[in-house]
Amino acid sequence: MTSPRELVGYLPVGFPDLQGSVDAAVALLEHGVTALELGIPYSDPVMDGPVIQEATNAALEAGFRIPMVFEAVAAIRERSTAPVYVMTYWNPVLQHGVDRFADELAAAGGTGLITPDITPDAAADWIATSDRTGLDRVFLAAPTSTDERLRLIASASRGWVYAVSTMGVTGAREDLDAAARALVPRIRAAGGERVYVGIGISTRPQVEEVWGYADGAIVGSAIVRAIRRDGAAGAAGIAAELSGR
Repeated sequence: MTSPRELVGYLPVGFPDLQGSVDAAVALLEHGVTALELGIPYSDPVMDGPVIQEATNAALEAGFRIPMVFEAVAAIRERSTAPVYVMTYWNPVLQHGVDRFADELAAAGGTGLITPDITPDAAADWIATSDRTGLDRVFLAAPTSTDERLRLIASASRGWVYAVSTMGVTGAREDLDAAARALVPRIRAAGGERVYVGIGISTRPQVEEVWGYADGAIVGSAIVRAIRRDGAAGAAGIAAELSGR
């Protein structure tokens, strides 16, 4: 990705159903979102707020299974060349098998993994496997991270670093935490070449605010809410609104 102003859209695979999530993902890309973050529904989503939890629970109740992720990625890549990342807690990857998961994601055309609950010093298997397959690996950095930890995160990440805008779970907020504005230059000073900010971003002004000091903005709950309300049409509308199209 070469643009300095990326807009990453999050949605869970399988919500409202598998085809519906694919159609919504493509609609996002067709209306201003530049990259996707496809979430794997998980039964213990410690970082997810109520809107995303509700959506992932619906996907699980409808019969979501891990192979659907690779089906979704492949279907999206048939209709778009945009980067497609998978956001997952680490246990589903372990259960599926790290090498098997990576091989199937790469074969489907996936770009890489965003892993919120594994740190670089505990990710030796994933680092080796992502090196072998060429997949990006996106680790998270928090406002509470020490400079030493930020250097480790920056050196281990490939593609970009996910800067958590505020402490807590995902969800739209009226005001972004000022900690994000302070965190991004710390990540860059630690060696992070590209930094995207997520958690709490839900409006066009907030996206523009983040673009003023970071390389990308990540939006989740506002997109999921729009999909819940109006499916792919809702995704198209919120993408156009957020991107300024």
